[in-house]
Amino acid sequence: MSERPDSILIVDFGSQVTQLIARRVREAGVYSEIAPFTTADEAFARLQPKGVILSGGPASVPEEGSPRLSDTILHAGLPMLGICYGQQVLNQQLGGTVEKGQSGEFGEAYIAVSDGCDLFDGLWAEGEAHQVWMSHGDKVTELAPGFRPVAASPGAPFAIVADDVRRVYGMQFHPEVVHTPDGGKLIANFARHVCGLTGDWTMAEFRQAKIAEIRAQVGSGRVICGLSGGVDSAVAAVLIHEAIGEQLTCVFVDHGLMRSGEAEQVVSLFRGHYNIPLVHVDASTLFLSGLAGVTDPEAKRKFIGKTFIDVFEEEARKIGGAGFLAQGTLYPDVIESVSFTGGPSVTIKSHHNVGGLPERMNMALVEPLRELFKDEVRALGRELGLPDVFVGRHPFPGPGLAIRIPGEVTRERCDILRKADAIYLDEIRSAGLYDAIWQAFAVLLPVKTVGVMGDGRTYDSVLGLRAVTSTDGMTAAAFEFPGGFLPRVATRIINEVRGVNRVVYDYTSKPPGTIEWE
Repeated sequence: MSERPDSILIVDFGSQVTQLIARRVREAGVYSEIAPFTTADEAFARLQPKGVILSGGPASVPEEGSPRLSDTILHAGLPMLGICYGQQVLNQQLGGTVEKGQSGEFGEAYIAVSDGCDLFDGLWAEGEAHQVWMSHGDKVTELAPGFRPVAASPGAPFAIVADDVRRVYGMQFHPEVVHTPDGGKLIANFARHVCGLTGDWTMAEFRQAKIAEIRAQVGSGRVICGLSGGVDSAVAAVLIHEAIGEQLTCVFVDHGLMRSGEAEQVVSLFRGHYNIPLVHVDASTLFLSGLAGVTDPEAKRKFIGKTFIDVFEEEARKIGGAGFLAQGTLYPDVIESVSFTGGPSVTIKSHHNVGGLPERMNMALVEPLRELFKDEVRALGRELGLPDVFVGRHPFPGPGLAIRIPGEVTRERCDILRKADAIYLDEIRSAGLYDAIWQAFAVLLPVKTVGVMGDGRTYDSVLGLRAVTSTDGMTAAAFEFPGGFLPRVATRIINEVRGVNRVVYDYTSKPPGTIEWE
């Protein structure tokens, strides 16, 4: 970045919720980035952060070969906050002792505050008890020199430890999750009071820094940007266009798996409103024929991802001279595929727009949104002046309707789902609920049931409806519709969409489910 913002580096030891630490830091108005412990020194040198947070992780500190923090960062003299595994490894490396637990401490717990420290400024006081979220087996049994305990729980005598002189702190619980009600404030106190940061990082600052970064990366080269019809690729395209203008060509691969009317909307916005060079490729036959007989969700994603790249390669050849491929990859995409910049987190599912770029294309990736969460992308879109129809649109997966049709994907089933989904979203908008919902969509199930329409028997498909609330897509809860809404939607769908005779609603939260069905 041209003018490096004051920042906090988050060292990832493999926790599934490391990204939430970044969210809490940014909510405090401070820029943050995550780097796996294996490459943290590189990120440390690049960012020159004002503080460091160490994440949790699945490893056990007492075991040989478990991850460690580099000496470069450990002895840099910066404020540090260790969370769970991060607290344990920090304590061990500074001369304390961590032992393997005979029994862990998991879930809601209450800690008793025994002393004050800078983390508690304006928040907690000695003698109080506060709810936190624990998830650990091992625990610190002997503190490193300089630390003192300031809070304890029944299973963790050193639930919070402090070394005010070195400005180094440790928490055995997870302040980043919502189950620790004051966790965000504790992290904000670390960023503001301990690290001394002002908390004035804004999306306008991110915009200017990214524009400079894109120009530095691309130079006089040409970029192809893939438009999917969703918020992410639209914001990425407009940001890159602002940075390099006519050096950008957008390619919209219409795979035949879009929602109703979206393809036309994409072409109209980018050709008409922004006058960005746009190539519209109707590849629906290629995608749908390739999906014939494919039922495994990972196989669908991989086929769509590979074909998407193949089409890009062909268009790149036609355009000629493009050295870069731009994508609207976001933090959650990267983290669910593999930890950010190749860290130790466990793979959940593959994402079609993360990596996978064949070496033979000889194109470098430009991913200007790679450090952002979905709500931050929306904020950037508004900063860039994108219309609300794009900025406020619910997330839509890259593989499109293919992963909303469990089982085989056919043109006929796509058409059925498109019609039903359009009715569902129309009713949601009419009820004034669209902006209260993070994501709403229909799923066409590979199940048929008996029904009665008129005086006749039917044997048609079941349609599932899904609507969730969320802030970043990493966790989600089912949306509670007002009484009468779902029966009204079900009636409309069954009356207006041939091929559906039963409608159900999905109440599953994330976790344990994912938001999409596949």
